[in-house]
Amino acid sequence: MGGDFAPAYPVHAAVEALKNFPAISRLVLVGDEEKIRHELSKHGAVPTERLHIFHTTQVVAMDDSPVEAVRKKKDSSMCRAVDLVKEGAADAIVSAGNTGALLAASTIKLRTLPGVDRAALAVVMPKREGIFVLMDAGASVDAKPENLVDYAIMGEAYCRHILRKPDPKIGVLSNGSEEGKGNKLSCETYDLLKETPVNFIGNVEGHALFDGQADVIVCDGFVGNITLKTIESLSKLTFKVIKEELTANFVRLAGAMLVKSAFRSIAKKFNADDYGGALLLGVNGIVIKAHGSSSVLALYNSLRVAVEAVDNQVNPHIVENLAKVHNL
Repeated sequence: MGGDFAPAYPVHAAVEALKNFPAISRLVLVGDEEKIRHELSKHGAVPTERLHIFHTTQVVAMDDSPVEAVRKKKDSSMCRAVDLVKEGAADAIVSAGNTGALLAASTIKLRTLPGVDRAALAVVMPKREGIFVLMDAGASVDAKPENLVDYAIMGEAYCRHILRKPDPKIGVLSNGSEEGKGNKLSCETYDLLKETPVNFIGNVEGHALFDGQADVIVCDGFVGNITLKTIESLSKLTFKVIKEELTANFVRLAGAMLVKSAFRSIAKKFNADDYGGALLLGVNGIVIKAHGSSSVLALYNSLRVAVEAVDNQVNPHIVENLAKVHNL
């Protein structure tokens, strides 16, 4: 029931996901049953053995305090969905609702995986060739160097087992590529990662995010969230300006028609909807945070990410890798 277009878009995405993802044996729509059934009817769908409705009476608003929402809205769609994962009745949760509340509910109810102190949001983004993972994108604004090392290990497992990169390259987001550049957090993280059994390539500057140097780029949630939102804003502005300039007059419009297919390819590569939501790595369950304004396609792909995370056992791999590093 969370997000800007709930419950219409989540229901639509769920119907499409059931058609295309046979791995989903049971999909539960958690929220106001009457409203959910109304949306299902628009797509000629009804509850079945694979599609269930779990009725709840409350909704976490986007401006609710995260901790208060978890404490006072126990029968909200978000809290009940996390409860289903906690109880083993579901393997994953996808939500476009209040980010802080989802993080709080997931951390409080599911707890973190063995060896994990803090969870991190892993966002998949395009680079010149392929994709990379930026984390933490906002789960924890205050982090220690040891936390960023954990992020690197978790991101490495994500890349290796879900994105199918055989030897992911790990970098630290900093204001200089040389060793010793950055603030205390990034410098201490650099020193620790040099001694960690991952493919660590050093610092990555902001202007090198998309050039393919690294497959996983780690930072604290404060820097990561600002970086992510800045990129989103610049991307929207760039495509808006390009469209305005190319349609400014007939000559430009005629030229634009000749390269229309190229522009479509570029737009698809940079379309966040194709990548799905951010995976909250480090909690004892699969949690996908979709953007509040997610389209049906974005929510559909968020469900795809959830399926991939469950099928490829990303959490057991994370626990195994962390145990090896902590033992060392």
